[in-house]
Amino acid sequence: MNRVYINGISTVAPHQPFAVEAAGNSGERLSYLQVRKPEYRKYIEPKAMRRMSKIVRMSIVAAKEALQDSSVEQPDAIVTGTGMGCQADTEKFLNSMINNKETLLNPTAFIQSTHNTIGAQVALILGNTNYNMTYVHRTFSFESALLDSLMLISEGEAVNVLVGGVDEITEESHLIKTRIGYYKKEPVRDGDFYHDKQPGAVAGESASFFVLSSQKNDHSYASVDGISTFYRPSGREETAEKVRYFLKENHLTVEDVDFVLMGYNGDTEFDGIYDLLVGDLFARNTIIRYKHLCGEHDASSAFATCVAAKLFREKVIPGLMLKQGRGTVPGKNILIYNQFRNINHSLILLGRP
Repeated sequence: MNRVYINGISTVAPHQPFAVEAAGNSGERLSYLQVRKPEYRKYIEPKAMRRMSKIVRMSIVAAKEALQDSSVEQPDAIVTGTGMGCQADTEKFLNSMINNKETLLNPTAFIQSTHNTIGAQVALILGNTNYNMTYVHRTFSFESALLDSLMLISEGEAVNVLVGGVDEITEESHLIKTRIGYYKKEPVRDGDFYHDKQPGAVAGESASFFVLSSQKNDHSYASVDGISTFYRPSGREETAEKVRYFLKENHLTVEDVDFVLMGYNGDTEFDGIYDLLVGDLFARNTIIRYKHLCGEHDASSAFATCVAAKLFREKVIPGLMLKQGRGTVPGKNILIYNQFRNINHSLILLGRP
């Protein structure tokens, strides 16, 4: 497959990866991380904005900024990945069913609750009638969207593809997942993200969009050199073997990898999977973390891809991001490794363009 390049990037997240005011300095206690509201009115007309939920608003902003960053007006395809979709509108519709005893229901909330609402609204705002697809595969959602985008470009079906990963957090969804042990019960102090000993992760949300292209230019951030997913490995040995095989397919060894961006999320039980690999397979590699910036959510690997692509332009890795190794960024490649509760594992390889 020919190389595919990331020519435009934007993310709406709780913290920007390389902002001056980085996460970890406020000392504030948080139950979950929420996005910092951008200036929506710069991108969306007020009349239209009133009818949009938060997840749609932040997706439109990220999509428009990514297109502006790449100087592409209309993409040949729009591909979106989301694990949970429009949770706020789903909750609104379900609550109205309960409160109204399943009578006199307003269909608007139901229509806006479907997962493909995000990609559809982006297309409507852009006036785009090209290929539009949404993938809903839990923590594989962005990876599925990215793979489809790479196939569209490699098969000559598209030159420029707008691809994104989006998920939101709501109070009700946070409460439900806290009760089943996914998230921490007590708020966590900013700066203690990776050190808090409560079981569970710290929840979050983000909307990250990219413009992928078959054409490299002076503005290209990175190339997408490979992607792989695997499900429920039997143990550390199988996980390590999957990583080695993926690198071999891309003509690399573990020693060739300059940076490994890992999805540590503060869950003491499942962060141990990363620790085992760092202590063995990646003992000599530079290890970087990112979820203190966006929290745990199904589309966090999209945010990780944004972080990794921008790393190629940064000279220094912020202290809280760096877990092991050198703090400078002259490397040729970055491996992103994310896993969800040792069930869904994904690998994304980016190269310097």
